Amino acid sequence: MADLQQNTLYLLTPGSYVSRDHLTLQVEVPVYPADLPASERRRDTVIDTRKLSIPIHHLESICLFGPSTVSPPAMDLCWEHGVAVNFLSESGRFQARMTGVADTSVTLRRTQFRAADDPRKCAAIARQIVAGKIQNSRNSLLRAARESNNASERNELQNVIDALARQIQYLADPQPSESELDAIRGAEGMAAQLYFSVLALTLKQQRDAFSFTTRSRRPPRDRINCLLSFLYALVRHDCVAALTSLGLDPFVGFLHADRPNRPSLALDLMEEFRPWLADRLAITLINRQQVTSGNFVEREGGVVEFTEAGRRLVIQAYQERKQDDLTHPLLEQNLRLGQMPFVQARILARHLRGDLPQYLPLVPK
Repeated sequence: MADLQQNTLYLLTPGSYVSRDHLTLQVEVPVYPADLPASERRRDTVIDTRKLSIPIHHLESICLFGPSTVSPPAMDLCWEHGVAVNFLSESGRFQARMTGVADTSVTLRRTQFRAADDPRKCAAIARQIVAGKIQNSRNSLLRAARESNNASERNELQNVIDALARQIQYLADPQPSESELDAIRGAEGMAAQLYFSVLALTLKQQRDAFSFTTRSRRPPRDRINCLLSFLYALVRHDCVAALTSLGLDPFVGFLHADRPNRPSLALDLMEEFRPWLADRLAITLINRQQVTSGNFVEREGGVVEFTEAGRRLVIQAYQERKQDDLTHPLLEQNLRLGQMPFVQARILARHLRGDLPQYLPLVPK
């Protein structure tokens, strides 16, 4: 499948081929039988080919997922016109980026660095990121409250839902000061504490096996924390790939403080994805009993880890989830979930360049 979104060509089908015809890129996308496993998708199993012509001046970049090919003449055309060619794995992990002299990523990074050094700019972006995360957390709890048959639990969920609404209102009334960014981080921390205090109530099955009291990260102390941490790592890798493919530095953020070897901007970007992508998938896997206690092992000191089979299961579920469609509320276009980090990274880049007045987080309807 080939999708043209935000002046970026996404080639999602392995085996796609991009060639050149004067000032136009000719894209050939193979079509395989719908029930053919990915491991058997080869040149000799192709049943048809879809063709697409795109003038080079319509593009800013190309993202190829999986083993696809760009011919040398097509690559030369992209270099001449400053179109970046990004190679990613089928799961979205960034592998390589090829750009010509006309690429503007240096300018974008300089703009990013200047914004990161401006406390007011940092606070403005961080405010939007945190507001988006809290709204997505609230929406997830609203769904759980609607589906609950226990009046006491519904009341407990509703109390947290109302408290999260107050945090969103607090963020909507900025009070500029030197400590504004710290206040935003405090609001995010308070909202996270409230959200995780009732996360166990979203579980309909296996509550004993997946008992949850508080978030523990390094290391995870129970099964649900292990599951959440692993899913967060997958989302974080996708966000690093998305930011890098746009030319942004994933280690210079606005909400998260700079630390050695910490992809602060990727952590910023993934905040809005945590509740509705990672957390919701974890809850679904537990409620459907696709993940069970047998997928985990306990180590000395109370550390809980996945078994190898458990990791494979979660990775497969995550990749399948990324194939689901969602209408982006800003673009009003139907996109795969796996494309959303790339779309949000481009929205952030447009804001930094001054094309958008503020960063707009993704809040699914």
